[in-house]
Amino acid sequence: MSTQTPTPSRAAPNPLHGELIYEYTARFTQVTDYGVALADVMSGTLPPPAEGVRCDVTFEGPVAGPTLRGTVRGTDYGHLRADGRAGLHIHGTITTDDGKNISLAADGVASIDPESPAGQLRENVTLTTSEPGYTWLNTIQIWATGSVEFANGTLHVTAYAV
Repeated sequence: MSTQTPTPSRAAPNPLHGELIYEYTARFTQVTDYGVALADVMSGTLPPPAEGVRCDVTFEGPVAGPTLRGTVRGTDYGHLRADGRAGLHIHGTITTDDGKNISLAADGVASIDPESPAGQLRENVTLTTSEPGYTWLNTIQIWATGSVEFANGTLHVTAYAV
């Protein structure tokens, strides 16, 4: 009988439990680098510098959920540290299918897999709007999990009211 405790896989996200609010798969539309290209670090061409890599990643994609559907557009003003942890600072807009705008603000972390250009996301999300029919979003706490694939410039996020 083994006395070793199984080590959880770093790539396997821990699912959150709560009411599903939305999920999206978005594509990077622009990456702005500040001295060191994120693509060079993620491809292994360059090691991350001691001060980390600062970049702005703009993204866009469809949003789907039981009561929230539309398109998300935003920018993550991120900082990838030399140890592989990235700080997330996200601002964006969800435009609903009926043309209403909802402000999205999120912070959190990404853990980057040193063996591949991918990472796991954990976010604390705030949605804000004065649009009738959507003000219920102002009062809920939203946590999100997801993943990012730097090789193909995509990210997937699933958000829950907790």
